[in-house]
Amino acid sequence: MSEVLFYHLIFEPLEHVLPGLLERSLERGWRVVVQCGSDERVDALNQHLWTYRDESFLPHGSRQDGMGEQQPIWLTAENDNPNSASVRFLVDGATVDNSEDYERVVIIFDGNNPDAVSDARQVWKVEKEKGHAVTYWAQNEQRRWEKKA
Repeated sequence: MSEVLFYHLIFEPLEHVLPGLLERSLERGWRVVVQCGSDERVDALNQHLWTYRDESFLPHGSRQDGMGEQQPIWLTAENDNPNSASVRFLVDGATVDNSEDYERVVIIFDGNNPDAVSDARQVWKVEKEKGHAVTYWAQNEQRRWEKKA
């Protein structure tokens, strides 16, 4: 079974928290797919991950870059996994067909969007019924992740 983590954005947008989560994933030696809700979001994140911090960048690519099998982080709006990732991030309401294909699935949702919160609750129920280990994390006022369930 997979570990499914829900990250509830409250105080910061995706662009501020995703790079840190991806950095920690790479430090652990994980290959990652980030699945977005649209090609436009893939393009925006592709650019952002090169420039989010002056002293750092995250090695990554997307369909427009090619060589998916060589990318430690793959950005996509599809259900593909060309880099044989064991971790899949789902953002902007993206869904994956088979969460059991991954060791870890990370669902990041906007807590200021009632539809995103409702959708995340539904996904929580489905993943829990499948027998996956599910956890829920929310941002606290210090902008740190706090495990809630």
